[in-house]
Amino acid sequence: MRIAVVHGPNLQLLGRREPEIYGIATLAEINRGLEALAAELGAELEFFQSNSEGALLDFIADAATRVDGFLANPGALTHTSVALRDAAVGVGRPFVEVHLSNPAGREPFRQQSYLAGVALGVVAGFGASSYLLGLRGLVEHLRRGSGGTG
Repeated sequence: MRIAVVHGPNLQLLGRREPEIYGIATLAEINRGLEALAAELGAELEFFQSNSEGALLDFIADAATRVDGFLANPGALTHTSVALRDAAVGVGRPFVEVHLSNPAGREPFRQQSYLAGVALGVVAGFGASSYLLGLRGLVEHLRRGSGGTG
């Protein structure tokens, strides 16, 4: 089982970017935690981070040929990108949307997700653990052989 972990804009700044909102874990630390959990669960991970919407779209289209699902923190693109939503649906792989903070409890413009309605699930508000919870859920779903999007 192979899963692509997609990190959107500004997530390379984790650990120093608004730690009161996003916590103090760096992106590298989050990825290491995911790698450790994936090893326990018998999954392989592939990581990608970009600040460019186009690069994220290209990665998703390319990775869909070699992965079973996606774990994605789209960052601010969650609230703005119809193109990202269309790519997620178009590749026909299940994905879990994750967020370190709880967008529903933040500014009104962050409360709309273009992806949540087509995601297998959404995990938000648990800091770095959101990624781990999302990975567990996605692996469980893939083991059941449910396939497809949410």
